Amino acid sequence: MLDAQDISPPFSRRVRVPPLPDGLVWLNTGGPIELRELRGKFVLLDFWTYCCINCMHVLPELEKLEDAYPNSLVVIGVHSAKFLTEQDSRNITEAILRYGIRHPVINDHDHRVWNLFGVRAWPTLLLIDPEGYMVWGASGETTFGVIDRILRKAMPYYRARGLVDESPLRFELAANTAPRTSLRYPGKILADPRHGRLFVADSGHHRIVEATLDGELVTTIGSGRPGAVDGDFATARFKDPQGMALHGDVLLVADTGNHLIRRVDLAGGQVTTIAGTGSQDRRRPVAVRGHPRQQPLNSPWALWLHGDELFIAMAGAHQIWKMRLDGSAISPFAGNGREDIVDGPLLPPTPFRLGYASFAQPSGLASDGRWLYVADSEGSSIRAVPLAGQGTVRTVVGTAQLPAARLFTFGDADGPREQVRLQHPLGIVYYRERLYVADTYNNKIKVIDPNTGWTQTLVGTGEAGRTDDPARLDEPAGITAAAGKLLVADTNNHLVRVVDLENENKLSTLEIRGLEPPPLPTNEGSGDWLAGATEHPIEPVAVGASDGQVRFRVSLHLPAGFKLNPRAPMAYMVQISGTGPLSPAGVGQPTRVQPPATQFQFAWPVAEQQGKQTVLVGVNFYYCREGSEGVCKVGSVAWRVPLEVHPDGPNRPVELDHRVEDRRVP
Repeated sequence: MLDAQDISPPFSRRVRVPPLPDGLVWLNTGGPIELRELRGKFVLLDFWTYCCINCMHVLPELEKLEDAYPNSLVVIGVHSAKFLTEQDSRNITEAILRYGIRHPVINDHDHRVWNLFGVRAWPTLLLIDPEGYMVWGASGETTFGVIDRILRKAMPYYRARGLVDESPLRFELAANTAPRTSLRYPGKILADPRHGRLFVADSGHHRIVEATLDGELVTTIGSGRPGAVDGDFATARFKDPQGMALHGDVLLVADTGNHLIRRVDLAGGQVTTIAGTGSQDRRRPVAVRGHPRQQPLNSPWALWLHGDELFIAMAGAHQIWKMRLDGSAISPFAGNGREDIVDGPLLPPTPFRLGYASFAQPSGLASDGRWLYVADSEGSSIRAVPLAGQGTVRTVVGTAQLPAARLFTFGDADGPREQVRLQHPLGIVYYRERLYVADTYNNKIKVIDPNTGWTQTLVGTGEAGRTDDPARLDEPAGITAAAGKLLVADTNNHLVRVVDLENENKLSTLEIRGLEPPPLPTNEGSGDWLAGATEHPIEPVAVGASDGQVRFRVSLHLPAGFKLNPRAPMAYMVQISGTGPLSPAGVGQPTRVQPPATQFQFAWPVAEQQGKQTVLVGVNFYYCREGSEGVCKVGSVAWRVPLEVHPDGPNRPVELDHRVEDRRVP
């Protein structure tokens, strides 16, 4: 084994990290966290904002890191908002839940942390070592592999010097208290007026819901568990599906989180993959045709079918793509790949060429048969693309005419084209010669004349809510139309809302009758419940059981300045070996200790008044510093007790003591 002096320092330059500013708002954890509390861990700061597609692409990479380094790496999200609505802690919490984030997040609404670290772009990652020094940083879409290589190289050096604290931590995640709902963060929605059908991308449940237009459930497509699995409706898996297009009895789905296009055979009940490799396309945008199943995609977000061609809002590439339905070819159709709002010719001969059309995270598609209308979310604009493939991209309403700050100019203003301002619109539908737009971050539905750009609010007060009167929505992301009505995926409300265009635009809520959330994953058992527990062997103990039970008393001794977290679950479990006096009822099942206590007693029934048996008693608990519940350490202890029960034995509890050692790095 190498001596500590034999391992070279992995970083040539280290900068001491200053304390975080006071008064920060912490989300997805029980309270504020000080970086010094995380000494002994690598800490990865992720500067993000929840509208940003590049930030979304980093999140699964962070999840892989959290799985690979569960006890030696802590990720902290620093949410430094771009849009006004993203400054709100409630909205950030909804994004945390929508994206399945498992680490603490700072609401850096005033960019204090951003400025402290000199950050200039979303996303940015900064790595802090176990001694509290910043050792690495990068902007852009950084992958798991990059950071994994850094950690694998650095970890032996810090471990050899005893600087790594691998005791598990626990954070009070928002998901622990989130209610279950029949829909979860529905994204896109698609009406089929001819057959009276409605399709909802139940994005947070990773499935598609088919219902009738009046709300009767027809079927669910997908198991409800994230993944990329073809098969029948019960076993197929999606990941954050979004846009849809209907071709007869075939539903085409933008499987956004998997970077795939899926084909749903509604009559045959089968899901197949027709485009994408399952990996994100991280290359420069290409301009050549490729085979759909061999071409990586980059967050396809919305679909539109025109004849035998499927148009795709490729949000991650900032382009519009086109695929032939016969599966012969897929390629970019419009956009030079620059994230911007610029009008001009459709497609350059080489990527990023100036003078051509630029899009910024296109997220919604609609058409009148001549123009493909695009909800260009990051530029808060509505664009029009000639379907014939000739001519130029134009802006219906938005920021293309501005000389600068096109991606940072937004608001909530109706009226003539020149004064219209939107805020991150995600959904659009063309209906009765008008464009209806889900103006997502303004919590409104707006109607736009596609020829003149005149815009007015149709539904919504601008305030987030879930009331029908007054009409309040919460970040609506999808919109469709049928039979004189608009149907809206009201994302943060987990609802489908209906706007009656023929009845004073009244808003109502459509209940999908018979729809239930997917079943929770089954408990695979408690075999690993005490994995990693500190085990104490106990000398043989003789006790009596005259009252038909054996009592145990557990005493935990925490380090000075620590307490049990009253909001975290504490539980004990009993396992017994072979046959003997103890009753097997309840063996192997965790039992909650309420409220959590450093000393508690429990009794276990006996089946016989005399005999010997080995008993394993385990306790899991969570403790944190006095005055702080932001960082909870995980404690797990087990006592193996050779027990002898005798009718004349002493009627006293079995004493189980454990002293918790606090492992700190200076």
